[in-house]
Amino acid sequence: MHEIPLAERMRPRTLDDYLGQGHLVGEESVLRKSLEGGHLPSMILWGPPGVGKTTLAKILAAQTERPFHELSAIQSGVKEVREIIASVKRSGMFSGRAILFIDEIHRFSKSQQDSLLGAVEQGLVTLIGATTENPSFEVIPALLSRSQVYVLQSFTEDQLKQIVYNAIARDSVLKQREIDVQEWGALLRSSSGDARRLLNAVELLVEMANPERPIVINDARVREALQSAPMRYDKNGESHYDIASALIKSIRGSDPNAAVYYLARMLAGGEDPKFIARRLIISASEDIGLANPTALVIANETFAAVERIGMPEGRIPLAQCVVYLASCAKSNASYEAINRAMQAVKDHGDLPVPLALRNAPTALMDELGYGKGYHYDHAESANFSGQEFMPQGLEGVPFYDPGKNPREEAFRKDLREKWKAKYGY
Repeated sequence: MHEIPLAERMRPRTLDDYLGQGHLVGEESVLRKSLEGGHLPSMILWGPPGVGKTTLAKILAAQTERPFHELSAIQSGVKEVREIIASVKRSGMFSGRAILFIDEIHRFSKSQQDSLLGAVEQGLVTLIGATTENPSFEVIPALLSRSQVYVLQSFTEDQLKQIVYNAIARDSVLKQREIDVQEWGALLRSSSGDARRLLNAVELLVEMANPERPIVINDARVREALQSAPMRYDKNGESHYDIASALIKSIRGSDPNAAVYYLARMLAGGEDPKFIARRLIISASEDIGLANPTALVIANETFAAVERIGMPEGRIPLAQCVVYLASCAKSNASYEAINRAMQAVKDHGDLPVPLALRNAPTALMDELGYGKGYHYDHAESANFSGQEFMPQGLEGVPFYDPGKNPREEAFRKDLREKWKAKYGY
């Protein structure tokens, strides 16, 4: 067995060998133009695992002939950062040209990221940070403002196949074997778009094969070797928020099939079922609301059921709730109402409550007119007085606009009869 992994042996050394990311390094691309102009900005490379972030950083250093310092945020901290900065300062002639590459920079704490600021701001080092997480959330604003953010895209299926073909044809170990890839499905699924994982799988298949016979790669052999395809789902990372967002938007869009699929993705990835249940409660109120108030009841009961029975059985009430919410009539009228009301509070400040609506627990308050003129609605005809409840300056301003569904259309009709044209119903 070769000591250096196949993925490392196949790592591209030049931009011409670098596969994918044409929008960044292709002809006339922004990064290639920067290189040709002799300028290399500090940058954050953001993309999924195994798409070439580390490789690109090393190529940029090589092509600009700059000293390259590499740290992993998992294993390093402020001490290691300061040691590298100090060594760059001592180097003299290389000061301002050295590249400091930090893998998984999102794992650095705020204080650790702060330790980079001075050197980046002074131009002492060019920072290249690699992250699988959205830098808007994981990189401090001061560092982000001093860096360009470049988004790396997942490999296409054709590109992943080309990576395998290149390895079979060019690698010093693999090209000595007769390798025939007959089926791609299981191999590509097992990689989840990660080139490193893909090449690791190919290397494992080669190692497991009889050295005296040709190697046939098909779905059955891949499944046998890898057992099961790993899911790309970091419940503390961005995919966590992406898939949760897809679940809620599928519910909002009344697609129970897509919604239950994303529920399955979250559960298969080990998501906390109570996190899912909390999101369903919010959706029941925000997206369904008064079009079907029972949705909120079912969502609350789902949360209670998940707490009581746990997993894996908890997936059943979760699925029931997801399908129900997705199939319900939709209304965000209450959600919009509170947003408008909150904006009014922000715009108008603490407007005085009308005296008629105030309590008068003391004689002084009674003398000042607190509660004077209040009409007890239950004592009025049809339990409705029509008195003014809004503070001065907001009379007649509608915050709640009933949704276009049978239940709220009935609300609209009743409110129109009560308030006439006051709120425009």
